[in-house]
Amino acid sequence: MKFSVFTVSVPDLTPEELAAAAKEAGIHGIEWRFKGIPPEAKHEQPSFWKHNRCSMDPEGGQEDWLRFKRAAEEQQIQSLAVVPYLKCGDIESTRKVMQAAKLLGASFIRAGVPGYDRSTNYNTLFEQGVAYLAQVEELAAEYGVKALVETHQKTIAPSASLAHRLVSRFDSKHIGVLYDPGNMVHEGYENYRMGLELLGPYLAHVHVKNAWLVSEQAADGRTEWRPEWAPLAEGVASWPQVLADLKAVGYEGYFGVEDFSGVLGSKDMLQSFVRLMKEWAR
Repeated sequence: MKFSVFTVSVPDLTPEELAAAAKEAGIHGIEWRFKGIPPEAKHEQPSFWKHNRCSMDPEGGQEDWLRFKRAAEEQQIQSLAVVPYLKCGDIESTRKVMQAAKLLGASFIRAGVPGYDRSTNYNTLFEQGVAYLAQVEELAAEYGVKALVETHQKTIAPSASLAHRLVSRFDSKHIGVLYDPGNMVHEGYENYRMGLELLGPYLAHVHVKNAWLVSEQAADGRTEWRPEWAPLAEGVASWPQVLADLKAVGYEGYFGVEDFSGVLGSKDMLQSFVRLMKEWAR
């Protein structure tokens, strides 16, 4: 098995500290978060989405970005991906991410996907997504870096089937899918194996996290359910089943951890991730 870590989940570590901890845990690749730290957050405690010390600044230059490549190379770990938060249609920002990924020797980036909040018809958003990915495919071919659509809640691609519908007209050498069962607890659950069989050659990467459902009383007395992030072994997503289904379809790619439960410190979380995945894969 090949393991990676998306650095959004280790906000307290510097690139050098993360690379050393990853090496010690038996992790083979790093997915570098590509997002600046808001000025007002720089004096806050480290956090996943604000003061994340293991993030590449999009406004930094090549020398700033090369720090991340050197950190990985010193530990003989692959810079696997550069992972931004792109908006659908923002081609200039997409090009910048491609440039950063090529500089680091990374294999893929995450593409933008239209969000869905009931305010715009899905079909309109789908056409916008297809038009954007047509341009992204050209950039991917130019830079030699694949662009992935992630199965993600509150977007038009929360499930394997909807992600497949979005990417299926493109060349799987350039456009693929990042499969995320943890996100699919929030929205988009399908039988894992069926979704993986549908994705076929578009299945390019897998993210590993988990979530559970918490009940609360609505104002009118009804019981409502909402998802919250959970430790890998305690959430709704059955990782032993996911791994069995991935094996059944011949998946040989990386498993990238992004545990947002906060139950373990960053270094212990990495160690636990590798141990659990090896146990579940037996």
